[in-house]
Amino acid sequence: MSDKHLSSQFDSELGSVSSRVMELGGLVESQIRQAIYALSEFSVEAANQVTASEAKVNAMEIEIDRELSSIIARRQPTARDLRLLIAISKATANLERVGDEAEKIARMVLSIIGTGAPRALPSLELRVAADLASGLLRKALDAFARLDTAAALAILKEDDLIDKEFDGFVRKLITYMMEDPRMISPSLDLLFLAKAIERIGDHAKNIAELIIYIVKGADVRHSPLDQIELVVK
Repeated sequence: MSDKHLSSQFDSELGSVSSRVMELGGLVESQIRQAIYALSEFSVEAANQVTASEAKVNAMEIEIDRELSSIIARRQPTARDLRLLIAISKATANLERVGDEAEKIARMVLSIIGTGAPRALPSLELRVAADLASGLLRKALDAFARLDTAAALAILKEDDLIDKEFDGFVRKLITYMMEDPRMISPSLDLLFLAKAIERIGDHAKNIAELIIYIVKGADVRHSPLDQIELVVK
């Protein structure tokens, strides 16, 4: 993930912590897959599996942060190495929050099942958005492993698709609630679920921005796309 150093031990440490981030990413991706399956099949078992893995995600975040702190204290890195370690810390935090959103989806699915009327709601569009968000996170992790700024830029552009799916879904839910007041409670659950999916896309976008920060040394958060394109070129 980074250039070679005179200290092979430093390279080994960087490689180790980078691998741990990818491992955490894989675990979180698994949570999302289970959450999407729980949504698609209204599966109590799958939803419970998502919540059960939350403790492991939290523990891994703490372990990675501890390892990063140790590397920074001992190596006192500068320039790109320091940016890399800072970015890894922020990416880890984003991945942990993706895990939180997956758990939120699982809890919402259990709540919707509990209402007894899950099939009456427009969940198909939500599954499409969930697949988009999951795919975006997978691309972000792959781009992070390769420090691919072009792929990072493409991810930032693709995040707009998830936002549009979310806006369209909200309008549809409002229609359902207006037509049948009995659908208000389960519809609100789906609304919170949709917001959790949108947030997964946001965290993937954050990771993409971190890639540009590592490689280009530019903080592109809150910057318009056309300006980010100039930085990446």
